[in-house]
Amino acid sequence: MSGPALRHWDSHSSIHESALGEATELTELFRLCIENEDFKKALEIAYITVEHWETRTLQHASSEEEGLYKEITETTPEAKEIIIALTRDHTLMRYLVREVKEIVSNQGSFEEILKRFQALILIDTLHNEDEGILLGEETVSHESTA
Repeated sequence: MSGPALRHWDSHSSIHESALGEATELTELFRLCIENEDFKKALEIAYITVEHWETRTLQHASSEEEGLYKEITETTPEAKEIIIALTRDHTLMRYLVREVKEIVSNQGSFEEILKRFQALILIDTLHNEDEGILLGEETVSHESTA
């Protein structure tokens, strides 16, 4: 079962908004470093941003897939299609983070890294909107056992 924060839209939304806001700020710092040709600092921020996506958003995504999404699918079978789409969003985000790590390890283009960070933000923004539609502003109808 998923924890109570995942089942209540207000707290769930706060988790998303916080992580997305931090990712957006880090991406903007990364962009400014590139613009100012401070590539050493840009590389540091790229590492921090990847770690952020892995530990905040993608870890949260795994929790959703292992608990919340399974629970919703079991109790609301008609939600299966949107759950598939939301899970695909997670897959795309994981893929983009892996690509960033490859680009960094191959000393690739900072512009390519920036494009992927911006794509992550866009996917996550759309994902959050769709998840909001799924969960609504009501409490998901599961009692907390966690």
